[in-house]
Amino acid sequence: MHRTTRIKITELNPHLMCALCGGYFIDATTIVECLHSFCKTCIVRYLETNKYCPMCDVQVHKTRPLLSIRSDKTLQDIVYKLVPGLFKDEMKRRRDFYAAYPMAEVPNGSNEDRGEVSEQDKGNLTDDEIVSLSIEFYEGSREEKKGTVENGELEKEKKNGVRFLRCPAAMTVMHLAKFLRNKMDVPSKYKVEVLYEDEPLKEYYTLMDIAYIYPWRR
Repeated sequence: MHRTTRIKITELNPHLMCALCGGYFIDATTIVECLHSFCKTCIVRYLETNKYCPMCDVQVHKTRPLLSIRSDKTLQDIVYKLVPGLFKDEMKRRRDFYAAYPMAEVPNGSNEDRGEVSEQDKGNLTDDEIVSLSIEFYEGSREEKKGTVENGELEKEKKNGVRFLRCPAAMTVMHLAKFLRNKMDVPSKYKVEVLYEDEPLKEYYTLMDIAYIYPWRR
């Protein structure tokens, strides 16, 4: 059986922190020539007087270095999910700033830029959060079911086969399978598997893992 390996956030810090300010990435931005990443404000300020990467000295751009940097949303999402409280603190900092300077221009005009997005809206989960989970019996792939949608059979089957559970985000697939076996009186000779769409989930995945690995939204 696979066992979950826990590592300290400090072991990941070199991959999550900006070399210019020494803090965790905020608005992570990557130089396309060398793929080194920094906070957006840090690298923009740095490139006002320098045209070389601060980590490897590769030339960013001869005349307009800002053309060679890109926002790295994936990296930023990883940082927010790995560092407890960082997203919440950053949103508060932005709200406080725009409250103090109401005439300041919001860069892109988005709610996140204004600090008006909560952790729940962002999709971040914590170990102790309760997840409302809907499950149903697996009856073949989606392709096999397309033909039954037209006559309404699929909707009828869904209503009959769906179960709703409230589970902690730290619950593993293994524990969920055990719960289902007991709840549904599944004989021990049968194996219980939990799938996301058509893909079997590993026993050691937690619901929080599934939310981060798959496009599972609230």
